[in-house]
Formats: sequence, structure tokens, C-alpha cells
Amino acid sequence: MRIEYQIKVSEQLQGYFDYLIKNRHNLLVIEAKKEDLDYGMTQLFAELIALDQWQENPQQTHIIGSVTTGKIWEFAQLDRINKHLIQGLDSYRVPDDLDPLMRILVQALI
Repeated sequence: MRIEYQIKVSEQLQGYFDYLIKNRHNLLVIEAKKEDLDYGMTQLFAELIALDQWQENPQQTHIIGSVTTGKIWEFAQLDRINKHLIQGLDSYRVPDDLDPLMRILVQALI
């Protein structure tokens, strides 16, 4: 797990991941926000695109990311083959949706 991890792909595509969790084959990006999840999702999309260009791993066909306030979590996914971003439709709340939230987080890393 890396916290405040810097990435620079180009002058236009650079910044910090709030949290970058990785194992041998998968990555999970978490963008922490105080309130504005819409702005956070836009920032997450840019981070997923940057990570796709920066991290070469042909076995990993998708990169999953999340925006969270800590109490509310939303997810997005980048299809690396088709270069397509998908935003999840559901929001998960802590503690009410803790079980499905943890399943998503664990599944993202296996």
C-alpha cells in the first residue's frame, strides 16, 4: 500500500494517488475526498488513465478505482484493452453496506 504516491506520465498527466494498493497482478486506486464525489470521480478517471500509461502489466486487463468520503464509496473501472472507462451506478455506505463494499475491495485485488 502506498499513500500519497506520486506519478508523472507527462506535464499534463501527473499528480498523487491518495492510496495505491497493489499485489503482483492487480492495482486498486482510492481517491479520498471530503465531500465532492463528482469532482473526485473526474480526478479518479484521470488517475486511472495515467496509471494505464505508467504501469505496464499485460495480465491486468482492468484497473479498478474508488472515490470515497470514508462513509460513502463509489467505484469505476478502466478497461485497458478497449480504453473504456465505466462508472459504477451504486454508492456504498459505511456501515450499512460494509459487506458488499468489502467484497468489492477484496475482489479487486484477487
